[in-house]
Amino acid sequence: MEYVRDYTMYAAIFGMFSFVWFGWAQEKPRASWRICIGLASAAALLVCLAGVYLSVKNWDAPSALSEGTAFRQYLITVYIEFILAGIGAFVLYKLKRQNVVAPWIAFIVGIHFIGLTNVFDDPGLYLLAALLVAISILSLWIAPKLQVANSAIVGIGAGTVLFVYAVLGLIRYLSV
Repeated sequence: MEYVRDYTMYAAIFGMFSFVWFGWAQEKPRASWRICIGLASAAALLVCLAGVYLSVKNWDAPSALSEGTAFRQYLITVYIEFILAGIGAFVLYKLKRQNVVAPWIAFIVGIHFIGLTNVFDDPGLYLLAALLVAISILSLWIAPKLQVANSAIVGIGAGTVLFVYAVLGLIRYLSV
């Protein structure tokens, strides 16, 4: 990936979604985890806000989404993600399997990064995809063992991975 503005957007977007996943982790974690999850949420929000500031400051810089059909491919990928995640969540709620909604959403989010790898010309998104898919699957085994909600495990795992990618966005921006 060669676009400064995209690095800042990584910080903003991955920071925001890290914050969101840490929020979802608050559903039913162990009580002793709450302060760490709260601190992680605050850190994610700060990285997000730094990314937003830098994105606005570099708004006129080129982006991978400025090239050809990249923005259209991006929108198609995101729309498919939202539709699949929404339909899946709806079906899981109807089947009274609400405990599997967070892993399902993380799975779909992970898969959608495969489609975005070519849009942003960033092979690192393959690793992000693999980590989110692994977290979603492993949570189904780990959460019952720890007697916490699946969302606690998925939220902590996804929030952490997305936070790392947000910070990497800032590092990449600063190294240009």
